[in-house]
Amino acid sequence: MAATESLPDGEAWFRVEDVSTVNAVRRATERLAAQIGLGTDRAADLAIVATELASNLVKHAEEGSLLLRPVRDGREAGVEVVAMDSGPGMADLRRSARDGHSTTGTLGIGLGAIARQATWHDAYSVPGRGTVIVAQVWPTSAQPQQPWAAGIARPLTGESVSGDGFATRVVDGRRQVLVCDGLGHGPLAAAAAMTAVNAFRAAPAAPPAAVVEHLHRSLSHTRGAALAVAELDPDAGVLRYAGVGNIAGVVTDGATRRGLVSMPGIAGHHRRTVREFDYPLDPGAVLVMHSDGVTDRWRTTDYPGLLTRAPQLIAATVLRDAGVRRDDACVLVARPPAA
Repeated sequence: MAATESLPDGEAWFRVEDVSTVNAVRRATERLAAQIGLGTDRAADLAIVATELASNLVKHAEEGSLLLRPVRDGREAGVEVVAMDSGPGMADLRRSARDGHSTTGTLGIGLGAIARQATWHDAYSVPGRGTVIVAQVWPTSAQPQQPWAAGIARPLTGESVSGDGFATRVVDGRRQVLVCDGLGHGPLAAAAAMTAVNAFRAAPAAPPAAVVEHLHRSLSHTRGAALAVAELDPDAGVLRYAGVGNIAGVVTDGATRRGLVSMPGIAGHHRRTVREFDYPLDPGAVLVMHSDGVTDRWRTTDYPGLLTRAPQLIAATVLRDAGVRRDDACVLVARPPAA
């Protein structure tokens, strides 16, 4: 299977605080499974995965939230469930996933059921910081090839849509990613972000600065956006980056952290000359980009081993700890593909 890609339509965020939310999550999984044609058996597996994740948040977690969204590999669609919380965390995820292990006196079958029913899953937990679990259910049991880049966007509390967006593409050998932040909040900001995403996917194969210029022209009829495009070239050991507005980017290998430069302005309206910058891209390095709805207070040294995990797991962890509720928030993570 090809690398999976997230789809914006059908996304649903839940603040998981009581049993009523667990029921809402289950109903949403049933609707989404029917929408994408997951099939009866796999839809039942998905319901188990989502219900167990939501139930675990109610029973064990602090500040639990859950994202349900479709994913695709170009030929078929699946469903991804992302569950995150801010505590108490687990010192040994493998032990916690064994049937019969429990921290609350209940039958500890939740994590084991998730591992059995999901096509693929990944998890990360730090005591005192909390846990993030990502699980996917596909129509077949074939293990999907996980993406080299993935993002996660969350709307401002009280809004049903996010004005932040992300996209990835490989065109003529160029591995490029986009993060955008539509001006303001709500439907008009979301429309600007979606325009940027669609224009990015349709843009000619070109270096990041030229793609940003294309996006600037495409956004002229919208309220505008901050945005940045990065291109990973592992063969040359270079990351190329061009941005307009307050999109943040860093390249880190866990020990070192290099910030990326964007130019002032608003794509679609006001901007200075777009400049493209080159940065070293060493093996093992990871690119993290985010909107201004995510603070810069996170540090990889607080998360031992996190950079080796799936991109969407890294993105969800950063969003959980550095995202702010008073703004739309988006994080994208990309790494050079393994040789």
